[in-house]
Amino acid sequence: MNILILTPQLPYPPHQGTSLRNLHIIKGLARAHTLTLLTFARSLDAEFGPLADLCAEIVTVPMPERSMRQRLFQLMTTRQPDMGHRLRDLAFDLALDDLLENNQFDIVQIEGIELANAISIVRAVSPSSKIVFDNHNAETELQRRAMETDARNPRRWVAAAYSFVQVQRLARFERWACRESDAVTVVSEDDRDALLGLLNDVRGTEFGERISVVPNSIDTDAYAHYTGELERFDVVFMGKMDYRPNIDAALYFTDEIWPFIRSKHPDATFAIVGQKPHARLERLRDVAGVTITGWVDSVQPYLHGCRVFVMPLRMGSGTRLKLIEAMAAGKPIVSTTIGAAGFPIVDGRQLLLGDTPDAFAGAVNAVLSDQHHQHLTRFSAEFAQNYDWRTVVPRFFAVYDQLQ
Repeated sequence: MNILILTPQLPYPPHQGTSLRNLHIIKGLARAHTLTLLTFARSLDAEFGPLADLCAEIVTVPMPERSMRQRLFQLMTTRQPDMGHRLRDLAFDLALDDLLENNQFDIVQIEGIELANAISIVRAVSPSSKIVFDNHNAETELQRRAMETDARNPRRWVAAAYSFVQVQRLARFERWACRESDAVTVVSEDDRDALLGLLNDVRGTEFGERISVVPNSIDTDAYAHYTGELERFDVVFMGKMDYRPNIDAALYFTDEIWPFIRSKHPDATFAIVGQKPHARLERLRDVAGVTITGWVDSVQPYLHGCRVFVMPLRMGSGTRLKLIEAMAAGKPIVSTTIGAAGFPIVDGRQLLLGDTPDAFAGAVNAVLSDQHHQHLTRFSAEFAQNYDWRTVVPRFFAVYDQLQ
């Protein structure tokens, strides 16, 4: 089939979960279909890397920027959620219109809710094209969890109030995007259930049949067989560090869990690895044993150099690719239940779970004392093989077959 894929950023190089998912989707789909990519790029001379061979055509437009004043104006004068405005862009719309006018696409696949406004353009310009909405997160549920977490902290009540407004708007927008698409894909059964609840539907009925699970995936071989240099830290957390759930996780771990760990292991070190550290994290640089790396060329040296990988998330939806990356690298993992949500894991088998500061710290201390190490890494490495892109991405083929 002839497929047009819309992504919120150029999927190469893959420096965050969204671009990593999109790169592997493109790799898998290109094996059987002809692909055209429309995406945003931060520079006109962006390098396409392997995308140049995987796609018949790549069209890029400059990444739009919004000021805080524009965001506030949109918040006050429209009913759309903030995410609906984030990538609303005339140049992108015109490029999409041109591609649809001059090509016959069997499928238009929309990667993420930020691009859901494109559904209306596709319906108007190319009504015969089938629309697949790949919803990377159950966004309404993610925002609701953020609201509940912030509401527990008086200093975050302004953020909680913002989330309260966004939950209402996201519910309408996400519901509309799902209903207007011919098929919806999500990364986990948990997200599927969340969307069915949002649609007031159940499994096996109209929408229940249209929502399919296509998990996040990685190249497991690249993590299992790494032989490069190592950056040695006892504990590592990684992610895009201007992303709200990751910011909260880093603060929660450092403020409430790290003191318990240092009381048992006074020389322990903790690295927060990831691009664009938010200003809220700056004070953590003064905490004993804590390092904030900012941008790194590769996370592999930190991932393979650590003794334990942590996932102290208290909000979010979807699934975390970094969890599978750590498993594929053979690292022992300690996570909250939310951090491991969406994966059929068993506490004590593939990883250790801790939902209170003392439980989480106790699990990390046990691993640092060499307890559970071999047991965890063996089963987690086996588990990760189920999420190799070569196994996962062909699930899209079944989704396409249902639309013919």
